[in-house]
Amino acid sequence: MRQVELLAPARDFATARSAIDCGADAVYIGARSFGARRAAGNATSEIERTCRYARLFGARVYVTLNTLVFEHELPEAEALARELIAAGADALIVQDMAFVRMGLGVELHASTQTTNASPEKVRFLQECGFSRVILERGLTLDEIGAIRAATEVELECFVHGAVCVGHSGACYLSRSMGARSGNRGDCAQPCRLACDLVDGDGRTVIADAHLLSLRDLDLSARIPELVEAGINSFKIEGRLKGQSYVMNTVAHYRQLIDRCAARASFGVSKTGFDPDPQRSFTRGGSEYYLDGRAPGMASFRTPKAVGRFVGRVTRVGGDFFEMEGEPLAPGDGICFGGGSGCDLGIAASNSQKAVTGCNINKVEANRVWPNRMDGVAHGVEIYRNFDKAFNDALEKARPRREIPAVIEVEVSLKSLRATATDSAGRSAAASLDGPFERADRPAPMAESIKRQMARSGDTVFAVDSVRVSGEPVPFVPASALNALRRELLERLAETPIPARQVAEQGERGCDGNFPWPATEALPLNVVNSLARSFYADHGVARLPPPLELAARLTGQTVMTTPYCLRREIGQCLVDGATLPEPLALRYGRHSYRLRFDCRRCMMEIIA
Repeated sequence: MRQVELLAPARDFATARSAIDCGADAVYIGARSFGARRAAGNATSEIERTCRYARLFGARVYVTLNTLVFEHELPEAEALARELIAAGADALIVQDMAFVRMGLGVELHASTQTTNASPEKVRFLQECGFSRVILERGLTLDEIGAIRAATEVELECFVHGAVCVGHSGACYLSRSMGARSGNRGDCAQPCRLACDLVDGDGRTVIADAHLLSLRDLDLSARIPELVEAGINSFKIEGRLKGQSYVMNTVAHYRQLIDRCAARASFGVSKTGFDPDPQRSFTRGGSEYYLDGRAPGMASFRTPKAVGRFVGRVTRVGGDFFEMEGEPLAPGDGICFGGGSGCDLGIAASNSQKAVTGCNINKVEANRVWPNRMDGVAHGVEIYRNFDKAFNDALEKARPRREIPAVIEVEVSLKSLRATATDSAGRSAAASLDGPFERADRPAPMAESIKRQMARSGDTVFAVDSVRVSGEPVPFVPASALNALRRELLERLAETPIPARQVAEQGERGCDGNFPWPATEALPLNVVNSLARSFYADHGVARLPPPLELAARLTGQTVMTTPYCLRREIGQCLVDGATLPEPLALRYGRHSYRLRFDCRRCMMEIIA
């Protein structure tokens, strides 16, 4: 089977270790600055610690430097990049082309923020020296296949987690409302806020709804097709997510990928729990646009976790309700009205109330006493968004990842020589010098040697077998055998797994032989001289003013997205819409006009 990587988010070292223990082949982690999740930054020492642990299993560590870099920050950004490389980072994830010009000598991965949605754009990045391109989430399976057919560069795609509604995350909506900018690692997530939809006649069509808040991505059922399409790395979103979420999701996708692809790292994970991503944070799953544009992507009534459907209310009492369905337990969190079919259509959107929730205090059979009764009514659907028993199991679990190894011990009265070989192909040797006395009972002594040498303890190895050869069999104290085993396995752990061949670095097309693709819109995120020189050398003579440096964004397109609000509410222009143009979104004092490009099937949001 073809080797495919499972890539997990890491908020910090502890999360990275848990992800690797649960089966991740690689983790991506933020540095102390220049990462698109400012709240998930880490000291270089923590990243170095993560790299050391990952190396034990041949896993990789990618560091996010995926914000825009202002001119005065270029020296600091380059110094940090070189510091991270020295700490052991296998690759840097970037969107600013300034990093290409720094001659860093490390793999560069093109962040999804570079808008990687066409064969022409991905081929351009390949020629510019990127070893990997992270694809836009809204691509169809056919579009992914077309990109694969036209390129040789590694392709990474998101398979699980929150979906940024902006096309490839290149969004200025937060920046248009205040000082917090997504392209500077500080997105205020206004897309998750409630707003009003206003039509061309000034009527409020939908009021106080989360119109841009998308359901979470879940491509669990599509892994074999994506492997077949040529994806090299499956990425789980969530550098701000907690350890339990990462453990659960990684373990789930590890099982799925193992059925159709070979692992990109070594070791066998023993998680201590049965993964189920629906029992961790979820806004409700979708496959986004993998099969083409379709409604049903948004969650109008809440941007928060909805969880999994568990039953319906059959009777309401004064401080309790009765239900049919999956049993609840004290400590569970539930919400009412999180169903997937209730958000579609203008009438449904205006008639449904916001999702409400509560915690469970007591349960007797099918009778439930919550801490509040808001939203409880006969026939209401119940969703469990916090499963206490499952989360307790995750917190108690102690995932362990082991690399199978075999040990051979050659014995004589002069010395013991032990050799260990693991499934990664590493070998190490250690010896114990004598002289020793001949064992009175050779067979039991040989068994004792096998037993003591097989005890791998708290190392990363699982010794599957020990073979003893040579004669006469000496008598060796257990303490001496334990010391020999510790030295042997320490040496084995210190033996590096051969590193993956680093892709050729440098711009192959920077002399103008590979110009900026004519099919692509000019980049709006060029904020420093190194990036400007990069594009100039690739044939872009004049760049548009960068939106990130604009004093005001009035009149500017602050988001382009494959998510179409008209389609979502049954008012697609192609299918005979009745709502008069122009439509607008209103967030308090902020107003945005919507423009619909039906040829490309894209929506633009204009400040």
